[in-house]
Amino acid sequence: MIYFRQRIGWFPLVWICMSLSGCATVMPAPAPRPLDGSAAVKTEESISTETKPDPRATASLQFTEQGRILLERGRPDDAIAILEQALSIYPNNGQNYYYLAEAWLTKGDILQADEWNRLAKTYLLDDPDWTKRVREQRVRIRKFIK
Repeated sequence: MIYFRQRIGWFPLVWICMSLSGCATVMPAPAPRPLDGSAAVKTEESISTETKPDPRATASLQFTEQGRILLERGRPDDAIAILEQALSIYPNNGQNYYYLAEAWLTKGDILQADEWNRLAKTYLLDDPDWTKRVREQRVRIRKFIK
C-alpha cells in the first residue's frame, strides 16, 4: 500500500512536468545586423506598416483635392464644406488649412483667411514648397488687413 501511494504521489508531478515541457515556445533568433552599415533587413511587419498609408490621411487628401477643384471653379462655399469634412477626418493635413484660407480669402472674409493661414503655417512648417505658398498667401492676406 505504501509503495502504491508513493508511486501515485510522484505521478501527478511527473505528468505536470511532461505536459508543461511540451508547451514551451522556442523564440527565433534575432536577425543579424548588417556589418557594412547598410539598411537592416525589413521584417514582414515593418514592410506592411510602411506600405499601408493611414486611410484617414488618404481620405482627407481626396477631399482636399475636391476642395481645390471647387475653388478653381469659383465655388468657395462648396469648397469650405468639403475641406471642413477633410479636417474632421484627419486634422493634421496642413493643405486643408491652406485651401480653407484660400476659400475664405475668395469670399472676402479676411479674418477667417488669416486664421486658417496661421494654422496652415503651423502644419506645413516642415515642407519647404508649402511653406513658400503659405508665406505668399499671408502676403496677400496682409494687403487686405492694412
